[in-house]
Amino acid sequence: MLQEKDIISVRRGSESTSESQLSDPKKEVEGGTEAWLTVAGSFLVYYASFGLINSFGYFQDYYKRQALQSTSATTIAFIGTLQMTLMNIIGPVSGALCDSYGVKVPSPQLYLYVGSGVGVSGSLLLLSYMKPLSVSQAFLIQAVLMGISMSFGVQPALTAVGQHFKRRRGFAMSVVFGGCALGGLCYPLMFSRLEPVIGFWWSLRVAALKAAVCYSVALFISTSKPIYRPWNVAWTTLLDYRGFKDRRYAVLCLGIWFAQIGIWVPNYYIESYCFIIDPNSSIKGNFLPLINGTSILGMIMGGFFGDIIGRLNVLYPVTLTLSLLCIIWILSTTITALIIFSVLFGFFSGIYVGLAPSVVSQICPDEKMGARIGAFYSIVAIGNLIGAPIGGALITGPAREDYRWVILYAACSLGLGACVMLVSRLLHTRNLKVRW
Repeated sequence: MLQEKDIISVRRGSESTSESQLSDPKKEVEGGTEAWLTVAGSFLVYYASFGLINSFGYFQDYYKRQALQSTSATTIAFIGTLQMTLMNIIGPVSGALCDSYGVKVPSPQLYLYVGSGVGVSGSLLLLSYMKPLSVSQAFLIQAVLMGISMSFGVQPALTAVGQHFKRRRGFAMSVVFGGCALGGLCYPLMFSRLEPVIGFWWSLRVAALKAAVCYSVALFISTSKPIYRPWNVAWTTLLDYRGFKDRRYAVLCLGIWFAQIGIWVPNYYIESYCFIIDPNSSIKGNFLPLINGTSILGMIMGGFFGDIIGRLNVLYPVTLTLSLLCIIWILSTTITALIIFSVLFGFFSGIYVGLAPSVVSQICPDEKMGARIGAFYSIVAIGNLIGAPIGGALITGPAREDYRWVILYAACSLGLGACVMLVSRLLHTRNLKVRW
């Protein structure tokens, strides 16, 4: 049951949102051509940037087999998780900038999308010339430079969409997250097809060109509804951690933190597990695209039903389902069973990934959405950082049985996350039939 101070806090947040909407009539608009063009632009940004994060399982496998053979799987996994962590940690900065100035910053004469696009494309291009590749080069370019660059595109892309929608925000954000799933499908397929023909390094240059084109289109079709503030005022709102005073927000953060530890484990290690089951399989190398491809449907359906049933009402059961699906993975002794697991896990992980940010946004005042979501994910980023590397350390050998502990680790973290999310749901109201 909510305490009196919690009720007052919620009322104040609601009142500030209402005042903000009254002061700016544009905020009352739900959808429209401008809004859906912004969704399309954000989709392209997520495709070009977050799609690479979803594709890191390909890099994990290639680096271990070719470029960084003497490096442990745990160390290689840290490249991908550090990239994701930096993207989330810098989220409060880029999110607040979008709150204050939008995706096209008029003062100073910088563009968030331009900076992000140049950084992502430039990182891929720079990485393509690092031959032979060293671990330090991979960390500096792919993890640090690319991760920071992504943060100035991914968080503003989500914030800009949230500024255009209220009632259908869950669906709109899920469509945007479909971009990262489609990128996670297309990038590995592109690399696996181009690598035997033009080589891995030239494939990176093709990816750099693709990212530049996506960002350029997004820049021209996206709009936002910023609340313009002077630099000295905007700077004080970059890190807005006051949302943690709301118990629902704080407990939800803990639940998603646990879930994030396990959610990426299959993406990183499914390909190597397939190689152990059947080294000569004709579909070897296609399991990561399969997970990402089926997640597109999950993201869209999750957003649609989340807006109807309640976003958190959908999120915690889906997270529990992901935990139970890991049982299929641990029992998979054939390629057919692994395909079934990949399809189901991809679908339900798509629902999870697409709904999580919109669940957070419904607790945040509109005018502070970017900074609050950014602050939220700067904490969740720690789970992203340690999840897959710990999983790699739990793989004890090259046999199928040696993956038992990493799979159980993923299942337990997802299950614990689901239980904590349920607590956050009960803090709002104990009536689970209420849409929330």
